[in-house]
Amino acid sequence: MNVKDQFPIFRHHPSLIYLDSAATSLKPQSVSDAVKRYDEEYSANVHRGIYSISEQATEAFESVRNRVVRFINASSADEIIFTKGTTEGLNLLAYAWGRINISEGDEIVTAIMEHHSNFVPWQQLAFEIGATFKVMNFEDDSAPIMSKQLRQVVKKKTKIVALTHVSNVLGTINPIADIVREVRSMNPDTLIIVDGAQAVAHLPVDVQQLGCDAYVFSGHKMYGPTGVGVLWAKRELLESMPPFLFGGSMIERVQIEKTTFAKPPAKFEAGTPPIAQVIGLGAAVEFIESVGREEIRRHEEQLVKIALLRLSDLVTMYGPTDAKKRGGLIAFSLHGIHGHDVAQVLAEEEICVRAGHHCAMPLHERLGIPATVRASFGIYNSEDDIDRLINGIKRAAEVFKK
Repeated sequence: MNVKDQFPIFRHHPSLIYLDSAATSLKPQSVSDAVKRYDEEYSANVHRGIYSISEQATEAFESVRNRVVRFINASSADEIIFTKGTTEGLNLLAYAWGRINISEGDEIVTAIMEHHSNFVPWQQLAFEIGATFKVMNFEDDSAPIMSKQLRQVVKKKTKIVALTHVSNVLGTINPIADIVREVRSMNPDTLIIVDGAQAVAHLPVDVQQLGCDAYVFSGHKMYGPTGVGVLWAKRELLESMPPFLFGGSMIERVQIEKTTFAKPPAKFEAGTPPIAQVIGLGAAVEFIESVGREEIRRHEEQLVKIALLRLSDLVTMYGPTDAKKRGGLIAFSLHGIHGHDVAQVLAEEEICVRAGHHCAMPLHERLGIPATVRASFGIYNSEDDIDRLINGIKRAAEVFKK
């Protein structure tokens, strides 16, 4: 079966050219089926009932935790926290670790290319406590974060370095393992947090090999449901952190005088979790593994290579010029025409792209532009989609030239 045939949305919209996977990827039939089976066949709460469908739900839910362990090569299921998404995972770390361990005068480092969800929580934490907020800039938007930049900002007072694995605008693939080694050589006590939202569906990810302390990602950017994500963190880090939310499921014992909390991961999963979404996430992982992340990477790299070549005479592109050094997305601007206008013309031809600052306003200010158009690829895209995109851009140029 053609991989694209596994995505039912194309049966409903046969002319659709979907180039917005960096915002939300489409869902294969297997993911929808997994969620539907839970809803129809064993819809019950988890970790509570001793009746059969509750036990089935619990088994299905926890099996996803084990699948995620294998997917990112974590050490233990106790290191996998289910969240609502990348944003919640990063905020969890900022509140539960940052507000306990950051003091006035400490330093927090991030980069100009970060998505707001890996920028604003650290900025606000620094402002609230009186820490120093440092933002790594770049001389060349085609280059990843390098040793030179790290050595300029990472010092003895640096408590947190929070970076993206793949930029959601530039497409830059940051060499996380090299960055971790560099940071550790300067300050071994620095907490290193990675936003993997744009990486896990596109690149092989091995958190032990990367060496970071925490890695965060979302289900809806990896062919899974919205409303679910994963925070992976080293066991000792999770054990040292207080709970983020209080309520059911995350306690060991509640008394009038005191409450003791469960061990991770339960400590950070208060209340009824997103059961159907987690089960859908498991199906998404299974789908990605069935295709193979090496095959996904090869496919997207080839599409990016073609797109970079064919777009070069039409638009101004941002980020690495080598397809091997970037993820499956391209952000561009068209000769002074606002990105929203370009996207509107493309939408009229059923070509779905994102236009705006992509939740990366500091980066766009650094680039000196108000907005870009972003085309982002998934396993369902083809060279024909790029041809349609090129024709649509040419049409937009003609429309606004007139």
